[in-house]
Amino acid sequence: MSEAQNRFLQLSSFMNAEIIGQEALVERMLISLLSDGHLLVEGAPGLAKTKAIKKLASAIECDSHRIQFTPDLLPADITGSDVYRPENGTFVFQKGPIFHNLILADEINRAPAKVQSALLEAMGERQVTVGATTYILPELFLVMATQNPIEHEGTYPLPEAQLDRFLMFVKIGHPNVESERKILHLVRNEAAQKPKPFFEKISQNMVKEARREVLNVHLSPELEEYMVQFIMATREPAAYNAELASYVEYGASPRGTLALDICSKACAWLRGKDYVMPEHIHAVIHDVLRHRILLSYEAEAKGITPDALIDLLLKEVPLP
Repeated sequence: MSEAQNRFLQLSSFMNAEIIGQEALVERMLISLLSDGHLLVEGAPGLAKTKAIKKLASAIECDSHRIQFTPDLLPADITGSDVYRPENGTFVFQKGPIFHNLILADEINRAPAKVQSALLEAMGERQVTVGATTYILPELFLVMATQNPIEHEGTYPLPEAQLDRFLMFVKIGHPNVESERKILHLVRNEAAQKPKPFFEKISQNMVKEARREVLNVHLSPELEEYMVQFIMATREPAAYNAELASYVEYGASPRGTLALDICSKACAWLRGKDYVMPEHIHAVIHDVLRHRILLSYEAEAKGITPDALIDLLLKEVPLP
């Protein structure tokens, strides 16, 4: 096991000790970090989404910022703007909160389309253009956007084309009984200001090294073909099951193939392997594809969800 792999396993343990009952979220955050992608998280309020990104930022040599999305937000509130200096008659660019390493875009669906577009453009291009000048964002740059599934009044749902910019779309639920007890004890200890275990921060160079190792994780030609065939099955499900054809309006884009490849490698690497197994692909396949499949009205009428469709395709597309 490499030094980078060992450090990230320690980071995973540290995060799970601080963010109790959300092991899947922690793993997906680390996969996104290793894959140099962005994360969309859907969950009810109070599930430690904000705390999770803060803890991750505290464990890495980087800075973070939280942006609360509201209906009156403007694109310049995200990207920054040119500020006039009357003393010398010049304009100086004032950087916005997007110029941080880790960004929490809280309740992204509460902001209007122009603001969402400004953020998603920065995510995709890794740069911001104001006027005639382009500004490069930090090399280590991760956005974790959240949306509330409970309240939809006054929200602006993300279009499918914008959703596709996210590497993964993770849905989280409430913790179980045992985790709830641990949360209670953890908060009591924090209130009593009891000392916490020290975690040596991971440098950005270590993150870069980890990303290089993830890219070198072995993926067999057979599993590579399996991933490609699964993506094709989301576009043309009739090749496997005629009934499924009526459920799909649009299948996953090529971004889905690329995301499934890198996320399965990152998952394998985080779990101590240097090669991808089918279980690693299946561990991330729902999070990678659920926002990239557009269902038909017939599927929605029958209560078929993207997750249910992926489950059906997993039974139809044969493993090598």
